[in-house]
Amino acid sequence: MAEGLRDNIANSRFELELEGGLAFIDYRRVGRTLWLNHAEVPLALGGRGVGSTLVRQALELIRSRGERLVPACSFVAWFIREHPEYADLRDKQGTQGTGAEIAPALLNFINEEAIPGTGIDPAAFWSALVGLLRELAPINRALLSRRDELQKRIDAWHAARPGEGGLGAPYEAMLRQIGYLVPEGPPFSIETTGVDAEIASVAGPQLVVPVSNARYALNAANARWGSVYDALYGTDVLPESDGAARGEAYNPKRGARVVAYGREFLDQYFPLSSASHRDASAYRVEEGSLVVATASGVQGLADPSAFVGFRGVPAAPSALLLRHHGLHVELSVDRAHPIGRADAAGISDLLLESAVSTIQDLEDSVAAVDAADKVAAYRNWLGLMRGTLEAQFQKGERLLTRRLNPDRRYQGPDGREFALPGRSLMLVRNVGHHMMSDMVRIDGEEVPETMLDAAICALIALHDLRASGARRNSRRGSVYIVKPKLHGPEEVALAARLFDGVEDLLGLDRNTLKMGIMDEERRTTLNLAECIRAARARVVFINTGFLDRTGDEIHTSMAAGAMLRKAEIKEARWLDAYERQNVDIGLSSGLAGRAQIGKGMWAMPDLMAQMVASKIAQPRAGASTAWVPSPTAATLHALHYHAVDVPAVQAGLRGRPRAALSELLAVPLAPAPRWSAAEIEHEINNNAQGVLGYVVRWVDLGVGCSKVPDIQNVALMEDRATLRISSQHLANWLHHGVCTPEQALAALQRMARIVDEQNAREPQYRPMAPQFGRSLAFQAACELVFKGRKQPNGYTEWVLHARRREAKRRHEG
Repeated sequence: MAEGLRDNIANSRFELELEGGLAFIDYRRVGRTLWLNHAEVPLALGGRGVGSTLVRQALELIRSRGERLVPACSFVAWFIREHPEYADLRDKQGTQGTGAEIAPALLNFINEEAIPGTGIDPAAFWSALVGLLRELAPINRALLSRRDELQKRIDAWHAARPGEGGLGAPYEAMLRQIGYLVPEGPPFSIETTGVDAEIASVAGPQLVVPVSNARYALNAANARWGSVYDALYGTDVLPESDGAARGEAYNPKRGARVVAYGREFLDQYFPLSSASHRDASAYRVEEGSLVVATASGVQGLADPSAFVGFRGVPAAPSALLLRHHGLHVELSVDRAHPIGRADAAGISDLLLESAVSTIQDLEDSVAAVDAADKVAAYRNWLGLMRGTLEAQFQKGERLLTRRLNPDRRYQGPDGREFALPGRSLMLVRNVGHHMMSDMVRIDGEEVPETMLDAAICALIALHDLRASGARRNSRRGSVYIVKPKLHGPEEVALAARLFDGVEDLLGLDRNTLKMGIMDEERRTTLNLAECIRAARARVVFINTGFLDRTGDEIHTSMAAGAMLRKAEIKEARWLDAYERQNVDIGLSSGLAGRAQIGKGMWAMPDLMAQMVASKIAQPRAGASTAWVPSPTAATLHALHYHAVDVPAVQAGLRGRPRAALSELLAVPLAPAPRWSAAEIEHEINNNAQGVLGYVVRWVDLGVGCSKVPDIQNVALMEDRATLRISSQHLANWLHHGVCTPEQALAALQRMARIVDEQNAREPQYRPMAPQFGRSLAFQAACELVFKGRKQPNGYTEWVLHARRREAKRRHEG
């Protein structure tokens, strides 16, 4: 019997009063079935088995009353799996008649939240989805085995040739023989149609944001427009010398520098016929043209077609809309505003069209390890697709609510009203094919999580496709899904086949689901043209990603020899060849004007001056988009797309010779490592600190992406890609004796203390030192380093997920 447990019917929870606090399980009653939603134990009692006692007594009480349960809480579900004598208490309706076991949290979300309003029958959805999983999961399993087989053969080849480094014609011949390199077919062009302009033809910044965080997701979606005044004033782009420092109070000297920068921007991209915007005293619209009053007389734009709209009355407009390189710029005019009042022309702000597109991420920036976590992320995606997502947050003493921005309305030069999107076009990134999920089990086996992602994200997107409201996402009726961690054409073909099945499941036209291909794995890079060909009717996006790509480079060639130091790897010739080839193959495959060719992330969100100085290289290299870490960074990076005419650059690059295969196969090995002891220690410390700084927030706090201080206390925007390269680099040096296990462990312990200090102000932070053996985060970091060679493709997800689940159980029980 349940001793000490009480059923608090008024509050719908089971309670267990203990010395140290109250342990409880929240539930929801549906007839004679109890949905056990959340179990919680006081932090002071964690790790003492209290959670297990609580759950056991609750289950005994439910049995004694002849009731059933649905374990919506991950800890309760885990307890029942570990104690099958309670399995008979589960309500079997969770199978939906499919023979599959569906996590109650997911089942409830899909049936009660996601499906209503789509016209989809729940039973039909689950039946078709399980059928699709039965068809494709075995194919996915075989392709994952193929990855492992190829790695074993490459390792064996290197082991038979110690010291040769795996370069040259014999290496290439081996890769062709085992099928790692596949023949490239005849020239082709992609056939993708129905693509929104933000992807097909407008070059501009792209944000990537964890969709699990509603506030961040909304910030990113609303970053379509950004204040260049705010971005300049609040960052290090403008110097703080001569009294122009940033501070809590407004600094007029700094404000003057911001305004001067804005006028230079206008003069450069929207010049007047024979004067400067610095001399403007008023802006108005006359007979459909922009007229500017200056000290030297009335002026017009040198290119009158750059003026495309306004708000307010023509004689005194409140906003003027300009366009350059497909991007819009809004001059806000408000003489009552503090900035506008001090401006001769009344300009109070310059708004740039900034994050033209945003990837709402379910993958590397998200820590979702169970059905509860994943459903929370899916729920945010649902809110975005419905246009109803909200997030409340405290700012000072005010409680604010953030929502999706409405479209922006203007009057054209011809007098007609029109609207521009107020939000970034949203894509969604699914997890990789290697991740399995217990949210659905078929014959007791977990299923590929990416297949659930595809079906559920597309189901949710029906709310956008079938809506006609003011907050539409795709105006062309498409759903944009980014596919990461693909290894070669066969896996891209499976993704395309999966999309076929999802479209059939939901009654969508063929090729409604568009595909973004992340060029971040070595086998995809070397076979990129064939990867694009495998999804040529769906491709809308290819991009490069230095960190994941380097992680796979290290793991694939783990047995070849010791790798260069990380800073040196960035200068290795394979990386430049990789970046060039991605653009060249994208252009030769017809992506220009139909799809994005993208570049990777700027990872230092506080160093915007460096970003403004260097990230312009990406559009100059032919990229039509590149990743940024924040809305502010998006606005500043948008400046680069005014400076660079990307379509013209792409036209000039078309047809240039591609990078030689030998360059792409040039493994970044240290020719004969002769680093000093101090240099080796510095590299080990750098890697160890990076691994721990990310892992501790992932495992203990469930934070998948955040600003993590590096060893020099420079804040870096890190996700699993940064963890992959650091852990694999350490594993490589251990394997080749550059450092010893004792050195690596000492570095991890040393850096754990530093990471603890860097996180000391985090309220829920759990220090790793000095009890390293009790810290799940520290144990996870050690596994990733000392067992790094055994992690398939060098991925970190399996270790992180296992340890995070353990941390959640420890906290809840």
